Amino acid sequence: MDTVIGFAGKDYVLIACDTAAARSVVVMKGDQDKIMHLDPHKLLGLSGENSDAVQFSEYIQKNLNLYTLRHDITLNTKAAAAFTRGELAKALRQHPYQVNCLLGGWDKEEGPQLYFIDYLASMHTMYKAAHGYGAYFTLSVMDRHWKPNMTIDEGIQLIGKCFYELNTRFTINYPGYIVKVVDANGIRIIEPDKIPVGPA
Repeated sequence: MDTVIGFAGKDYVLIACDTAAARSVVVMKGDQDKIMHLDPHKLLGLSGENSDAVQFSEYIQKNLNLYTLRHDITLNTKAAAAFTRGELAKALRQHPYQVNCLLGGWDKEEGPQLYFIDYLASMHTMYKAAHGYGAYFTLSVMDRHWKPNMTIDEGIQLIGKCFYELNTRFTINYPGYIVKVVDANGIRIIEPDKIPVGPA
């Protein structure tokens, strides 16, 4: 029942997730952060089995850090996405991870980038994407309102429209959402009271 939403703007990538840790019909906690900080300029939003999501995101984060320590260079967003996809592909026929990912980052040369990676290890660069049941409701909102070179304020308004659609149409009421932005200045959390939730 997880939902992960992401899109790239003019000079940033925004990723949002619900905060429910649930299994079947039971919600275990309502403040789960499903967006991993891979490094100061990369985010990994995950949906899927809680145990797989936590284990896999930590595995990717630690291995990217290990690469930086060994080679004294930080992988760019494209290389980090390729590594993540490679690890999912390697595990696919041994012990597959039931996780879907949105990997977003900002690079000095390339600017903002967003990668869609699913549990079958397919990967594609996207301007806007979503995983989970929430994708049924939010992709149409992003198709209508997303545009190239959106400012951060326009992006926050768009994610508010997505939340409104989920709150109105989806049979599941999430306890809350977490929204993070990565840009040239690094990663920051957008506080819920700064997001205008309203109709599309």
